[in-house]
Amino acid sequence: MLILSQFTGAARELAEALIVNPYDFEQSAAALHLALTMSPEEQRARLRSMRNLVQEFNVFRWAGRMLLDAARMRHRKRVLARTRAARRKAEAAA
Repeated sequence: MLILSQFTGAARELAEALIVNPYDFEQSAAALHLALTMSPEEQRARLRSMRNLVQEFNVFRWAGRMLLDAARMRHRKRVLARTRAARRKAEAAA
């Protein structure tokens, strides 16, 4: 079973993990106890769900989205530049 600090970025994504404040010793101890006493079926279900999420949302997908976002921003800047130029040209002609 996975126990994560609430301060990790993964804690927001991996909701099936046991999320703890690592500075709260009682909470951490309770999470360890829960992990050790959790049924094998529940452990498997939680881990399978987290594994699927990690496989789907990997670094390659993240990088691809970053590149797509950058391309969209570049396209948007070009469209805005053309629109401004056309507006200036129309104002100058008027």
